[in-house]
Amino acid sequence: MNSQPLLSSDTFDFLQNAWEDVCQKLIQEFGETVYKNWFKSLMIVKSEGECLYLTAPTSFACDWIASHYGDKIISYWRAVFPDIQRLDIQVKTVENAAPPIPITENKTFAEDDEFDDHREDMGAALDSRFTFENFVVGKPNELAYAAALRVAESDTPLFNPLFLYGGVGLGKTHLMHAIAWQIKKVHPQRKVIYLSAEKFMYQFIRALRYKDTVAFKEHFRNVDVLMIDDVQFIGGKETTQEEFFHTFNALVDNNRQVIMSADKSPSDLEKMEERLKSRLGWGLVADIHPTTYELRLGILQAKAEAMQVKIPKDVMEFLAFKISSNIRELEGALNRIVAHVTLVGRSITLDTTQDVLRDLLRSNDRRLSVEDIQKRVCEFYNVKMSDMLSSRRLQNIARPRQIAMYLSKILTTKSLPEIGRKFSGRDHTTVLHAVRKVQDTCAEDREFANDIDILRRSLEN
Repeated sequence: MNSQPLLSSDTFDFLQNAWEDVCQKLIQEFGETVYKNWFKSLMIVKSEGECLYLTAPTSFACDWIASHYGDKIISYWRAVFPDIQRLDIQVKTVENAAPPIPITENKTFAEDDEFDDHREDMGAALDSRFTFENFVVGKPNELAYAAALRVAESDTPLFNPLFLYGGVGLGKTHLMHAIAWQIKKVHPQRKVIYLSAEKFMYQFIRALRYKDTVAFKEHFRNVDVLMIDDVQFIGGKETTQEEFFHTFNALVDNNRQVIMSADKSPSDLEKMEERLKSRLGWGLVADIHPTTYELRLGILQAKAEAMQVKIPKDVMEFLAFKISSNIRELEGALNRIVAHVTLVGRSITLDTTQDVLRDLLRSNDRRLSVEDIQKRVCEFYNVKMSDMLSSRRLQNIARPRQIAMYLSKILTTKSLPEIGRKFSGRDHTTVLHAVRKVQDTCAEDREFANDIDILRRSLEN
């Protein structure tokens, strides 16, 4: 008879929720059919030490799943239980059909050796590169930057909570790290914890496993500043949300600062309790918008200066136009170019850049439309779309319009009449005149020709 104590129902619910998350990822990667054939019948028994224990209906299923999908299951499970190294799948029997999920006896969360080694730092490490000094400010992020700096330098909470949100790779994590570094610099006596929402959940699960949530609560509710990154990941985790809700209230009630980030605004967070959504929006909600061309160019210049590498102007402009998805991808592209030319000994040119980044540029490729070209030209020359499509003939408007018509002719399969219709119903002769005008000017004006080349390279494959 097994004399080991059993986990609470809440803890078992955590394991079940974590397993459901793994199943959703398996569905996304392998499809519904594979899931129904192999994964649907799997049941979680326990997660103990370095091993995840599951059951399957047959020995063949055990062997097949372990050999073909075992590594993938382990990798997904590590998101919550980083210690897991092995997968044990056994045939489902009466004894293991209703899992007891044993835990280690006579050991608390606070007494766990592994936990004790890191007791002073349950948060995540800070990246020394992510400071306010290294953050490039532009219109898309100026509010978030100003709010973050004010919160970091203030003695008392000004906005509680401070909630930063925006898409992937736009600078949320950079600002979170910058706040932590600045607080440590200005107020070194303040206790700051920065960690991801996933790690918060993991620490809470460990506390439940060892039936010692007191140590967990004392640790997180007695800080001066609590910073949670990617808070959207606790969506659907009811018990974690419950604990986070009470932790949040305890900190705010005691005038302690709470700072969070997510990919969406509080009201748009999925599978988040309404009461928690409400509290997340109590303070200041600051959106980080997608980057503009000017901001991307500024980031590249700052990055190049930090790397002490001279990048030609046309390469900078090409990258700023071509890679517009997020800052991480932009910086990664620059790193690849510099690394390549350094190792190979080639000079940095537009041709070299296109060659080195061929795979990245191809992944971002899509069929160009006249509207895409119009938008890109407007951005390049700082012209409003409404002006480009208007009847105004001022040179600062007429020239970008002609360039957009020219690029539409050489980069799309549209006919001259079709292009003309995209420019507020202009005649095909107008488009033809624009094409010839741009061609003639390129032959006479080298700087103008370079601008056209940059625009063309940024738009084409």
